[in-house]
Amino acid sequence: MEEQNISVQENKPEKEPIRAIVYDWLEVIAFSIAIVLFIFTFIARLTTVDGDSMYPTLKHGEHLIISNLFYEPTQGDIVVVQEQNGFFKGPIVKRIIAKGGQTIKFDFENWKVWVDGELLDEDYVNYQPWFPMDRDGCPEELTVPEGYLFVMGDNRNESTDSRNMAIVGFVSEDEVMGKVVFRVSGRFGKVE
Repeated sequence: MEEQNISVQENKPEKEPIRAIVYDWLEVIAFSIAIVLFIFTFIARLTTVDGDSMYPTLKHGEHLIISNLFYEPTQGDIVVVQEQNGFFKGPIVKRIIAKGGQTIKFDFENWKVWVDGELLDEDYVNYQPWFPMDRDGCPEELTVPEGYLFVMGDNRNESTDSRNMAIVGFVSEDEVMGKVVFRVSGRFGKVE
């Protein structure tokens, strides 16, 4: 009987060329960067609290995520504002007290604020009963023009805000960069 010489080839996986591996990794990295850029351009942004005007709600140096996706300013929201011709060079973080068309009345002595005749429940304010709330030149009653907002800091006596008509005044809705939604440093979590 004749011996047949049968050659058996082993099924060895072919090695991928290094060029293909590098290309795959570059593709993954580029895609990841594109997603991050999309998120931080159209959905959310990162900002940092500068100063104590929002204490105790927010503290100096805390990092925040803000969102402007389908955002419509609402009374009580904490927003980041970048005034186009304002006194401040960078963005400021404040709370919306009233919107265009609403009337605000103040009792500076007793730290009370009414919007359209309704007393605001402001448990977030850094109340200092031994001092009156700063007027900063603000009248006791005013109406917010349409398309504008009246904003204030929660730390009322340490905040330069809409009460100071010469420096901040009414804020255009177009100048709102977004609503503060999340704190990512310090006291991590949702911001109310």
